[in-house]
Amino acid sequence: HTPMRATSFLSLLLWSSAISTASAGLFKKKHRRQKAGTKYEQHGEVHVVVNKVGPFNNPTETYRYYSLPFCRTHADESAHLAAYEEERSIALTTDEDEDTTSSSYLRKLEIKGNRIGAERHKQRLGESIVGDRRETSPYELSFQDDVEWRLLCKTTLDKADLIKLKEAIHNNYFFEMFIEDLPMWGYVGDIEDEDEILGEVEGQSHTYLFPHLHFRLGTNRNQIVSATVSTERDRRVDITNVNKPTPVQFSYSVEFFEDDLPWKMRMTRYADSRFLPGSFEIHWLSIINSFVLVLLLTAFLTIILMRVLKNDFSRYMEIDDSTMEEEESGWKLIHGDVFRFPEFPTLFCAAVGTGVQLTIATLLLLGLALTGIISTTRRGSILAGMVVLYCLTTTVGAYISTRLYFQMNGKNWVRCVLFTAGLFPVPTSFVFMWVNTVALFHGSTSALPFSTIFTISAIFALVALPLTVLGGIVAKNYANHDFNAPTRTTKVAREIPTELPWYRSRFVQMVISGFLPFSAIYIELHYIFASMWGHQIYTLFGILLFAFVLLLIVTSFISVALVYFQLAKEDHRWWWSTFVNAGMTGLFIYAYSFFYYFHRSGMSGMLQASFYFGYMSIVSFGFFLMLGSCGFHFSLLFVKHIYSRVKCD
Repeated sequence: HTPMRATSFLSLLLWSSAISTASAGLFKKKHRRQKAGTKYEQHGEVHVVVNKVGPFNNPTETYRYYSLPFCRTHADESAHLAAYEEERSIALTTDEDEDTTSSSYLRKLEIKGNRIGAERHKQRLGESIVGDRRETSPYELSFQDDVEWRLLCKTTLDKADLIKLKEAIHNNYFFEMFIEDLPMWGYVGDIEDEDEILGEVEGQSHTYLFPHLHFRLGTNRNQIVSATVSTERDRRVDITNVNKPTPVQFSYSVEFFEDDLPWKMRMTRYADSRFLPGSFEIHWLSIINSFVLVLLLTAFLTIILMRVLKNDFSRYMEIDDSTMEEEESGWKLIHGDVFRFPEFPTLFCAAVGTGVQLTIATLLLLGLALTGIISTTRRGSILAGMVVLYCLTTTVGAYISTRLYFQMNGKNWVRCVLFTAGLFPVPTSFVFMWVNTVALFHGSTSALPFSTIFTISAIFALVALPLTVLGGIVAKNYANHDFNAPTRTTKVAREIPTELPWYRSRFVQMVISGFLPFSAIYIELHYIFASMWGHQIYTLFGILLFAFVLLLIVTSFISVALVYFQLAKEDHRWWWSTFVNAGMTGLFIYAYSFFYYFHRSGMSGMLQASFYFGYMSIVSFGFFLMLGSCGFHFSLLFVKHIYSRVKCD
């Protein structure tokens, strides 16, 4: 009953983490999310939703927007007018237009003061998973009304606030806002004359805060189709000296312009955003290179195997006297042991079933993303889609594992079903406990809230577990329980030769079987990492699906080749070795993650490292199961085929 105890312990940990993430304001009423595609009337309210702040190089290390001392309320009309007089020389461009523009300008500047910041918004499951914490802001924008300058609030920053802001600026903090579902980014501040080695040098370097934001909104008819925010260096405030209270005047301006971009194409602009790193180019050369490599590799392996097998078949099927007198050798010699079932059959069947389930879920996810059913531009939709698809495909995993378990003459099928149900979720949950605890300790929004943990737990308990049991019952009652081995298995296993050259050792096989498929996806992997652990927006799901299929093909062919060489050296323990060999690409992916972290990214810190290496271990484990299962199934078909072609006593 070890799986039951593990499941109970896991549930206890999940709920402990869930309770710890429940905040005092959990049950406060949340604002309804801003619906995308709103059709505005003239002067209609446009809401600015703030999300989070964090170091640009650590995309997972994010904090609430109001963890920094930003304005939570809007200045009233009198305070604005007083400040506006001071800013008049900046806001008004010419004296000639003063009389004609002032009245309309002030009409647009009627301040209602009814928008309060730091109140939570309702979120989708995917948005909560990726660490979004959307909140209201006091910015007052109205449709098609330009604002040359408006006071948001006046405040005096004390030492604690200045230290917090200065530390954020030195860590290259950015902020994120939304208008409808259009994200906007900007930097909190900037540093000048900082020494690259010594850092801040007293009297030479300066730290500046950007208190003014300029919103630029593109409209197509009565809809907002583009949104950007920028900071103005001319209005920056020097906060280098944290010991001196500093008065700061937060303000903003708004500009509307006609944009011919259709509303359905509104997300295409983000691939060319100046704030984000260089956009993805369609890297056809790398894909063609991978395709040619796969084509040559598969053709080479096919030709070699066909020629070798043809010679083997012709040699084994000769019936002359001279051949009869010779002792059998090679893979035919172990025909009585090759279908001897592996050790730990319950774990093996669970791994195979889970691998098939993950493969089907991944193919479905990529297919739905490619067809647009799952929005690739909606925040967190890919992760939420994977959670749902994993739960819906648990029936497949349980069916495959239980059927194979019965074919191996297994008796305790319930144990097999429990192993299948927990093989992937249990390690994932332990990693989640660790990274969520680290995020809670740092006060990061990356820590999942109670509601999200409860939702995922409910989906798993009410959908995944019943479907897993259903798959096991269907396999028990309706699946074919005959293994249909083409040869009989002897009662006593043959001794396996131990004296082998180094290049035929298990270690060399593992390296070859992991490196060759990894080389086929190496270039594409860089783009995927830049999207997962950076600020890139990945949209090339057609290429990703193609690369994934190539990976499955290469892994299958290499697994077949290696299992032949293993059988040829009279080693009949091919079950686990084939699964591990095929899954070795997952280990190479995890090794590459270390290279990417230290040499291709600017990530640093305990929080970011915990999330990165923790979740990359889960991704690599998933690839290990998927590719191991794929390689095993193709190898099983191959082994059954070759032994059905020769006559064995």
